[in-house]
Amino acid sequence: MKIDRIDHIVLTVASVETTCDFYQHVLGFERHSPADKPTSLRFGRQKINLHQADRTFDPKARHPTAGAADFCLIALEPIEAVVAHLERHGVTIEKGPVARTGAVGPMDSVYFRDPDGNLVEVSHYRTAEDQTVR
Repeated sequence: MKIDRIDHIVLTVASVETTCDFYQHVLGFERHSPADKPTSLRFGRQKINLHQADRTFDPKARHPTAGAADFCLIALEPIEAVVAHLERHGVTIEKGPVARTGAVGPMDSVYFRDPDGNLVEVSHYRTAEDQTVR
């Protein structure tokens, strides 16, 4: 077996509405709410499924907890544009820009929190070759 990529992650959240509002307005994700299925936020070829803490779906993590996630998203824009965008939306940057090493090379990152306190890292790869999907 050879794994290609992550398709989706699941976030346990205090409020699906608050989370959707943040990710739609700040990060430009698209909300998808099919009947009798978890609400999800789509971007690129991935999505984040949302489970409200008091109404989770099975199967699920052993201890689903709002605010326990820490993940990195890749932006196509340079990190300076990411910082400016976050500032326009009133998002407090907790750390960065800082140099990091991602899955395929060197990148620059900023860190901030979503409404549940999850740590969100947005990064931009330094070379165009590393920026593209393989």
